[in-house]
Amino acid sequence: MSSEVKAIPTCHVVAMTYPGRGHINPMVDLCTHLVAASSGELLITLVLTEEWLGLIGSKQEPDSLAVPSPNIRFRSIPNVVPSELKRADDYSGFIRAIYTKMEDPFDRLLDQLEPPVTCIIADLFLPWMPAVGKRRNIPVALLFTMAPSLFSCYYHFDLLAAHRHSFLDDLSERGEEVIDYIPGISMRLANSPFFNLTERDIIINKLLLEAFPFVKDAQALLFSCFYDLEANVLNALRDTLPIPIYALGPSIPYLSLRNKTLETSHGAYQDWLDKQPEASVLYISLGSFGSKSKEQVHELLMGLNESGHRYFWAARSEALNLQQNANEKGLIVPWCDQLRILCHSSVGAYLSNCGWNSTLEGIYAGVPMLAYPQFAEQPYNSKLIAEVWKNGLNLKRNVGTQNTVGRDEIARAIKRIMDLNGEEGKGLRTRAKELQEACRTAIDAGGSTATNHADFLGKFCAI
Repeated sequence: MSSEVKAIPTCHVVAMTYPGRGHINPMVDLCTHLVAASSGELLITLVLTEEWLGLIGSKQEPDSLAVPSPNIRFRSIPNVVPSELKRADDYSGFIRAIYTKMEDPFDRLLDQLEPPVTCIIADLFLPWMPAVGKRRNIPVALLFTMAPSLFSCYYHFDLLAAHRHSFLDDLSERGEEVIDYIPGISMRLANSPFFNLTERDIIINKLLLEAFPFVKDAQALLFSCFYDLEANVLNALRDTLPIPIYALGPSIPYLSLRNKTLETSHGAYQDWLDKQPEASVLYISLGSFGSKSKEQVHELLMGLNESGHRYFWAARSEALNLQQNANEKGLIVPWCDQLRILCHSSVGAYLSNCGWNSTLEGIYAGVPMLAYPQFAEQPYNSKLIAEVWKNGLNLKRNVGTQNTVGRDEIARAIKRIMDLNGEEGKGLRTRAKELQEACRTAIDAGGSTATNHADFLGKFCAI
C-alpha cells in the first residue's frame, strides 16, 4: 500500500493503543472509520510497540499493514514492556510496566511527528496520557474497549465499596443482592464484574482501577460499542461524567488485523462450510490470550464429539493434535477469518470466550452464543449475554483453569443452543437477530455510530 496521502489533511490525530490484540483491533478499526468519515481531511498516526508492529506488519515498511486507507500511518516506540509472548506469566507486572515505562518514549515520539498533532486518541489503560496532552495543550480522548456498563462499575467503584459490594468484601453468600445505585445499572450482585474473583484477578483489578481517576482529566471518552446495546448506561454516563462521551463502534466493516500467512487455508474451510446444512455448525474460538488446561481442552473436544453436532474450531497451536481426535463432523484449524465464518449461513451458534470484540462480532453476525469465559472482563460479558441481552447461554459459571467443565455438561449445552425447533433455541435466535438488526442499523449511514463519528470529528478535529 502506498503511503502517499491523497488529500491534504486538516487534522492530525495520534492514536496510541494498549499493547494487546484485543485493544489494538478496535483502535485500528476506529481509526479507519474516522478516516472514512472525514473524506480525506484526517491523518492518523497509529503508535504501537516495536514488537506489535512486527507481529502485525513489517518493521521495514510500517505503512504496509492491511488498513484500507493511505491516511493512516504506523509508528512505533521501543519495547519497554514485557513481551507479548510472556505477559501471561506476570500480567500484573505487564500492566505496571505500561503505567510507568511507556510515557517517556511516546512523549519523545511526539516531538518527531509532522504535521503538528491536533488530537490524541489513547486507550483508557494508558492513564498517563491526559497529562501528556495537558503539557502540550493537545486534547485527549480515551477509548474504552469493553462494555460501557463495565466502565461504569469501575468508575463508580467507590459506590460499590460504600455498599460493601466490592471485591474487597466477602460476597459469597450475597449474590442475590441488587446493585441499583450506580447510574444506569440495575443488576444482581452475582452479575457484577467483581463477584467472587480469584486472587490473581483481585490483584489485576486493583491495578486497573488506578486508571479511572484520570478519565476526568481527558477531554472525551469513547466506547467501542453501539448506542442501543447499552443505551441506559450511556445516557447515565452522559449525565454524570464531566466530559462528553461517544459510542463509536463496533467498526465491523473495517475489521483489519488478518493473519495473512494462514489465509491460504481459507479456500479449504470455505468449501467445508459450503457443504454443511444451514445453521448446523457450532463455531468455536476461545481467543488469542490466556491459557486453557489440557484436561479442559480434552473435555471440550469429547463434548463436541458426543453432542452429535457439526463443529468448526479455530484452535491455534493445538489444532493439529486436536484434529486427529475430532470425529467426522468436526473441522479444526489453526486460524480463520472469524467474521467471515460467523456470517456464513451454515453457522448456527458461537462458543466464545466472550472477549468484547468477539462478543460484538457474534452480535453483528446474529448468532446465539455459548459463553465460555476464562478471565478479565470475559465472565462479566458472559453474564450480559446470558442474563441481560439473553442472546446466549452461559457454559462456564466458575472461572479459572482449575474449574473444568465436563464433557457431558458441554454436550448438553451444545444440544440446547443448536436446537432449531425447541422453544429455548427459537427464543435465543430471535433475540440474536434483534440485536443484529440494532447493530447494523447503528453502523449504517445515518445511524447512531455514524452520527457519533461526525460529532466527534466536528468537535475535536474541526471536520
